Amino acid sequence: MNETLKEKEELQVTDVETNNGYKLMLYNDDYHTFDYVIDSLIKICKQTPEQAEQCTVLVHYKGKCVVKNGTRETLMPMHQALLGQSLTSEIVQ
Repeated sequence: MNETLKEKEELQVTDVETNNGYKLMLYNDDYHTFDYVIDSLIKICKQTPEQAEQCTVLVHYKGKCVVKNGTRETLMPMHQALLGQSLTSEIVQ
């Protein structure tokens, strides 16, 4: 699992560095279960189960993770939906 986590971190850094658009950042809250966050990412951000699990692990251990890249207009409904699920997210540039 450590190799998968490391690979995801490397991919995450590459995505963040090369994308000039906006990013939807999810933050750890120490309240929701892994399954709840995974299900929310699959439903709201249209992530695959594997992506959602990797992002959830990163959020847990690193405190935050970029869960989606795109335009502000594209990310805003996802951000609002995550907030509606009582998850902490932010759109950053």
